[in-house]
Amino acid sequence: MKILITEKKAEAEIILLKDKKLPKNLTQEEKIACTLYKYKGEGGFFIAQSRKYLIGIDKLNYEFPNLIRDGIASAINTLKKLHLKSVSLEVESLKEAQEICEGICLSAYSFDTFKGKKEESSLKEVYLKSKKIDKKTLQEVIKEAMIISSSVNEVRELVNTPPAIATPKYIKDFAQKIAKECHLECKIFDAKGLQKEKMEAFLAVAKASENPPYLVHLAYKPKITKEKLPKFVFVGKGLTYDSGGLSLKPGDYMTTMKADKSGACAVIGILQSMAKLGLNIEIHGILGLAENMIGGNAYKPDDILTARNQKTIEVRNTDAEGRLVLADCLSYASDLKPDYLIDLATLTGACVVALGDYTSGVMGYNQKLKEEFAKAAFRAGELVGILPFNPYLKKLYSSEIADLCNIPSSRYGSAISAGMFLGEFVSETLQERWLHLDIAGPAYVEKSWGVNAFGGTGAGVRACIEFIKTKVRK
Repeated sequence: MKILITEKKAEAEIILLKDKKLPKNLTQEEKIACTLYKYKGEGGFFIAQSRKYLIGIDKLNYEFPNLIRDGIASAINTLKKLHLKSVSLEVESLKEAQEICEGICLSAYSFDTFKGKKEESSLKEVYLKSKKIDKKTLQEVIKEAMIISSSVNEVRELVNTPPAIATPKYIKDFAQKIAKECHLECKIFDAKGLQKEKMEAFLAVAKASENPPYLVHLAYKPKITKEKLPKFVFVGKGLTYDSGGLSLKPGDYMTTMKADKSGACAVIGILQSMAKLGLNIEIHGILGLAENMIGGNAYKPDDILTARNQKTIEVRNTDAEGRLVLADCLSYASDLKPDYLIDLATLTGACVVALGDYTSGVMGYNQKLKEEFAKAAFRAGELVGILPFNPYLKKLYSSEIADLCNIPSSRYGSAISAGMFLGEFVSETLQERWLHLDIAGPAYVEKSWGVNAFGGTGAGVRACIEFIKTKVRK
């Protein structure tokens, strides 16, 4: 779907109702239609006679940062079912323009790759008009929104791809393809490379799978500059499928486990967007790609593993595998000495219990940094909640026979204790500059909501990009 700046008359018009107030310039016929259907500015309403779609927008507040995005998404999804080729909108601010563009682009995605009959729509163009924003500035907003939204939609498609197809090699190949298209550096570690790096925890998780593991290191470095560039490193959990290993998941809990690669997919999307936006920063992406399966050579409860940083880990549950992969990846990432280190992972069901399906957990040792990220995520339209690290919880993952245990001794606070476990593999010099994002709730949903269709949502991409932009501006 194209977004164009033009005064050309569209076949229908979308009108935002600020504070849910009906426009004063409605015709008598339009007023009668609103009265007939008891429409008072709540939600969306299409006046067929004049082809106007009204969207009631309440005062924006912290609890509802996506009212415009979601309202536009609802309008577009309704209008797509009609025989219309174009719609138009009037925008009043840059913020509003960005949210409108994202609502349009993100709502255009649905996972229909494997459907024999796909839903077709005649709606192809959206015209933006503004009396308050010059065309050049508005075009820049449209371009950025489309770049980021396009990356989010590619991440969604990758997350949704079934595990028989989306193996570690498939994701590795996809990352290499993006690297070639976007002129990123790309370094691949296969099983032998992981052994050379002494990533025993990572390798243990992948042992029983016929699909070998990979660590992918992507890097975006802009043209040579004399100034010191800020360096960001993002680490993504990429379990292309998680059966639970020998600590086998119940059948109901195995469905949707293709989404356990959402963190790694998000990192690809972040690097792709950054390269296309051309910001003057250095950014790295580390993908830990593996399958957690069962077999005669599977790693076992009671095993003791030695991670890359030489800390030993007692395994008590093979379904707590993501933290083992991330442990070695975070150790590797620490050697890059970034200014900011962020990992993204569908790590714990406990985070979903704490924050619900739609909210990511933000954890780390630096309260100011967590708050900065939360504000950036809010501006980007992603909901996050800060979960506080508690030094008393450290004893929960202590072990009598190793340095650490891969599961806590209590289920209470286990999203936090899992985050603190990861912190054991971040170098001490980086711990104040590290954030852990548990995206287990919003990364994959089985009911559409707002701009998100059923399935993968691309959680974390927009939030991390907005966070990067705030740091680059400074």
